[in-house]
Amino acid sequence: MENYVIFTDSGCDISPELLKKWEVEYINLIFRFEGDEKEHTNEDIGSAEFYNKMREGMVAKTSAINPDTFEARFEEVLKQGKDILYLAFSSGLSTTYNSSKIAAEELAGKYPERKVVSVDTLAASAGQGLLVYLAVEKKKNGAALEEVAEYINGIKNNLCHWFTVDDLVYLKRGGRISPTVAFVGNILGIKPVLHVDDEGHLVNVTKVRGRKAAIGKMAEKYGELARDAKSGVVYISHGDCISDAEALKARLCSDYGAQVELITDIGAVIGAHSGPGTLALFFVGNEK
Repeated sequence: MENYVIFTDSGCDISPELLKKWEVEYINLIFRFEGDEKEHTNEDIGSAEFYNKMREGMVAKTSAINPDTFEARFEEVLKQGKDILYLAFSSGLSTTYNSSKIAAEELAGKYPERKVVSVDTLAASAGQGLLVYLAVEKKKNGAALEEVAEYINGIKNNLCHWFTVDDLVYLKRGGRISPTVAFVGNILGIKPVLHVDDEGHLVNVTKVRGRKAAIGKMAEKYGELARDAKSGVVYISHGDCISDAEALKARLCSDYGAQVELITDIGAVIGAHSGPGTLALFFVGNEK
């Protein structure tokens, strides 16, 4: 087997403990609260504490990781005589992927015998995490670095992301909906159902009234799109709303016989833009 390391970032919303078990290296993305210059990572503040701060009115801002930070982390691995396959947070939502490419180009001159391959997953949260898992499984089965990269590039446009949010104010802050739509929608209990498109952008697909209807719509999308409804890998992530995640899992199981492999927290880097109560579903589909 080739001597290479799978690398990712904390945008994948997979716990450090699980990434360690998978033997995946990662780089922490950063955020800060408005009015506070101190930078934080997902590891500094627990999920419940982070979302409680948001509920109290604190605004979290995310910052891009610069190429120098990537270069330093990548070089630690290259010095060990190992190559790197980096699976990046979507370029449609962050400059993280571009920073990794710049770092790889800088390191190519210093380590001409080594390889750093960056893949834009076009994914976010546990959707990115699911692709990391699939890459790990390929590597375990003896696939070379280039084989794994080709596989992920081939399957990423079949990786379905379906989201709903509980409070429209966070989408308003990000410019995805107007203040009027957010105000009226919250009064009427309107819940958007969104997905990530082929360019890795978050897109509003439909609106329903009430949380239960939003969960039902996400389950319907699974039944409509899943490539292997009974045996495919399914991940769910949530922004401090575990009961809703469990309700979605139960619906997928009862309606389609799905086996949900993982329920995980949505970290601060994603949660800063979607807010508490965000619920997301990820699986491989016949189309995105």
